[in-house]
Amino acid sequence: MTDTSVVQPELLTVDQLQIAPSRRHREVIIRYSLLVAALVSVLVSALIVWSLLREAWTFVTEVVWADTWGQRGWFPRRGLYDIPTIVVSTLIVTGIAMVVAGPLGLGAAVYLSEYANRRVRSWLKPALEILAGIPSVVLGFFALTWIAPNLVGRIGKNVFLVLGAVILLGYAAVSAAMARSRIKQYREGAADPSARIGAVASIAMLAVVFGLALAWILNVWLEFAPNNAGSLAAAGIGVGILTIPLVASISEDAMAAVPDSLREASAGLGARKMTTATTVVLPAAISGIVAAFIVAISRAIGETMVVFMAGGAADAALFTDTPFDGGLTMTAAMASLASGTDSVVGEGLTFQSLYFVGLLLFLITLSLNIVASRFVSKVREAY
Repeated sequence: MTDTSVVQPELLTVDQLQIAPSRRHREVIIRYSLLVAALVSVLVSALIVWSLLREAWTFVTEVVWADTWGQRGWFPRRGLYDIPTIVVSTLIVTGIAMVVAGPLGLGAAVYLSEYANRRVRSWLKPALEILAGIPSVVLGFFALTWIAPNLVGRIGKNVFLVLGAVILLGYAAVSAAMARSRIKQYREGAADPSARIGAVASIAMLAVVFGLALAWILNVWLEFAPNNAGSLAAAGIGVGILTIPLVASISEDAMAAVPDSLREASAGLGARKMTTATTVVLPAAISGIVAAFIVAISRAIGETMVVFMAGGAADAALFTDTPFDGGLTMTAAMASLASGTDSVVGEGLTFQSLYFVGLLLFLITLSLNIVASRFVSKVREAY
């Protein structure tokens, strides 16, 4: 016998499923407001690039290109725009900054991710990130008044010689291991036809590394002169301190995203914590770590105030390839000229050179981001 007292559920109609008109209007307003915000951001970026291109094109078409290469230095008020002077100084400062920020930032990230307990991490990571909030002008003043006379002026030569020796031994060890592996493959008759080429290339790379490192050490030894004024080395150390939080924070976030199951599997096989960190966690988080280093390099290249104050040069500089001399980076060259914009108008192409250097800086950072994006997309692992 069928029970006819059961109440059948009421079917929903199309009208009931539709969004209320007032709510639909609010959603449309929110949607187009966010679209306008995005378009304004794109428009501002486009206007910045256009302003750079317009004035930089004037410089490109009117400058005597013989005066932009092989001159004594960067003297824009005299019509000498030696581009290698500011580019080489930028690379020196960036290299020193990454030597400082890379090991310290990555080491801090490994400790926070793999060793620190919750209590230590709760206060150590915010304290580390506070370093990123220090105004760059304060750090520039610190680099000029303390780093330059105490680190670079007193013990700079010994520190850089030891650092050069460590880099030499490290690269030599890597190159020797690669050469040994390739030579072993070649002797054992490996099926890979590129084994012989790889062996020769590894030996050649080892020789090049030895030669370059030896030449750099000799250059530092012969040209070093104690100097209490600003220098590229002091500016590089200051910029390195400034970029430590970037490397540490982004790298730690990347390592924290690695699943704990990988760590537990490594521990189950008897691996120590350091072995797990170096052979499991770091390779798994390599995409984020590379992104951290790219962001730090871009930050170091674009830093202005520290290199402007501690770089040891005003609005002009002689060409130098040693970190112990004063020099101008690209950003410092722009800042030094832009601070006297009214006086550089009419001084030939001095004013337009600001935009050309800015465009060159933009292209360098854009290239770094593109390369990093492609590399990260290739090596990224999803868990």
